[in-house]
Amino acid sequence: MVHRLVTRGKETWSALSAAAQRDLDTAVAGLRAAAEEGLAEAQRNLAHLFENGHGVVLSDVAAVQWYRKAALQGDAEAQCNLAVFLKNGRGVAQSDFEAARWNMKAAERGHVEAQCNMGSLCMGGHGVAQSDEEAARWYLKAADQGQKEAQYQLGFLFYEGRGVAQSDAEAARWWHTAAKQGHRRAQFNLGGLLFEGRGVAQSDEKAVRWWIKAAEQGNSDAQYNIGGLFKLGRGVAQSDVEAVRWWRKAAEQGNSEAQNNVAGMYTKGEGVAQSNEEAVRWYTKSAEQGCVTAQCSLGHIFETGRGVAQSDVEAARWYQKAADQGDANGQYALGTLFKIGRGVAQSDVEAALWFRKAADQGNAQAQFRLGGLRLKGVGVAKSSEEAARWWQKAASQGHAEASRCLKLIAEARSGAVTLNGK
Repeated sequence: MVHRLVTRGKETWSALSAAAQRDLDTAVAGLRAAAEEGLAEAQRNLAHLFENGHGVVLSDVAAVQWYRKAALQGDAEAQCNLAVFLKNGRGVAQSDFEAARWNMKAAERGHVEAQCNMGSLCMGGHGVAQSDEEAARWYLKAADQGQKEAQYQLGFLFYEGRGVAQSDAEAARWWHTAAKQGHRRAQFNLGGLLFEGRGVAQSDEKAVRWWIKAAEQGNSDAQYNIGGLFKLGRGVAQSDVEAVRWWRKAAEQGNSEAQNNVAGMYTKGEGVAQSNEEAVRWYTKSAEQGCVTAQCSLGHIFETGRGVAQSDVEAARWYQKAADQGDANGQYALGTLFKIGRGVAQSDVEAALWFRKAADQGNAQAQFRLGGLRLKGVGVAKSSEEAARWWQKAASQGHAEASRCLKLIAEARSGAVTLNGK
């Protein structure tokens, strides 16, 4: 009866009637008296009130004091809660070692949350020696008691082969167990295994079902994936409208890839009314988070003035951001601006440098342009052999102009034509 009355303190004090306030005061007084007489359960419940400010003044210090009294009497839940305060340094000096010590006491008494916590401490090496094997052992104890976080973490260990023999099937089994209890990361990961057919029979339809469950709980990666499946028509009827709807959900949570995709749909008018302005808005959100595809798209938009005031300087700025992250398309576009001196000071050396970076990553157009610079010795040392080598790389990817240049080089070597460079 006392405990039921005390829990009413979850309401704000001012919202309680005078009678309820008197009842709560009486309940807290009774609980405090029982705690001071040494009743462990009362000590733990009083600590909980101080932890949350229910019917008493919020106080981490008092919460620790009462949790410790109950913990010393062997109360497993109090031991587990005390460990959390020690781990986070709330109301007491932070100590991973002490947190682990009290967690261990509770875990050995079968406290499921403490067992899961021990798995986390062992995996991270916090207050105990790092051991994936010990982490797996503790997670298994908690998982067998139905603790969904432990089930998820155990699935992760099986997926990675950490502390246990790698097994996609076991990962799927434990993630499925956690997913059925509503664990959204387990739902997302299980969807991934079903999509790839790892440890389970491949099924786009089942993947979609689990991703939707995770997405409805706000998992932005799941929302992003569902959008992709609707765009492709895999596991669901193809629908650009649904693709945009799910991508927008993820985009509004800050998912940069989803923001980029929403922008692309506005650019092409697929699933939404075409709007250059909306495309720019979403590309900017994505690009500012470092998405290289969006950065390149913004560069092109500023270069062409589509939906924004044309600006070579802004184009170069966005291409530079993508190029600096190693994006071959951004590197090629930046090289082109340096070659013609738009938005940047003209520099054949810089052009050659960025063309080379993109060419090394297999960008056929950059390989072709670098071949031309090599033939003429512009910005780089002159070498017909190097020109031919880069054109060969481009030609092998189907670049028609590179194939034509190779043919001209062959004819020049036979004396049929004279090359001045391209």
